[in-house]
Amino acid sequence: MRFNFLFLFVLLVSCNEKDAMLSDVPTMEMEDMEDLASIEAVEVSGASPQYIFKVTIKSPDTGCDQYADWWEVINPDEELIYRRILTHSHVNEQPFTRQGNPVPVNAEDVLIVRLHMNNSGYARYAMQGSVQGGFDRTVLEEGFGQALEDLAPQPPKCTN
Repeated sequence: MRFNFLFLFVLLVSCNEKDAMLSDVPTMEMEDMEDLASIEAVEVSGASPQYIFKVTIKSPDTGCDQYADWWEVINPDEELIYRRILTHSHVNEQPFTRQGNPVPVNAEDVLIVRLHMNNSGYARYAMQGSVQGGFDRTVLEEGFGQALEDLAPQPPKCTN
């Protein structure tokens, strides 16, 4: 009986210590997450090697001072495969979906679809997967594929 009581006491103390450690870990509030730009969905149609990507974007657009200016398809080796330019802000259309031209990939190629903001660069939330297996949300490492930012095509001046 004494052993059971001691075991229960140790178990309760260790659980409380874990709860105390977890409460010190900062968590992201839902309203903070709403301000982050991200790819919400990727739909693909067509046939190999020319697939049409339809990408749904959520971005904190405010006008020409802050808007999603492109989405792109890259591979895990940080090579640009396709970039779809967005020429204006979508303040009153969130989330929004835009289709691109045919993208030259194979169904089994692992791809990353990510978003770029005109004033803050690449979003860390992206979609990764393949035409064959579908796409799931991923978080990209900070600086991943940063060298692609200056490649053509580049957006023209914002039109709103």
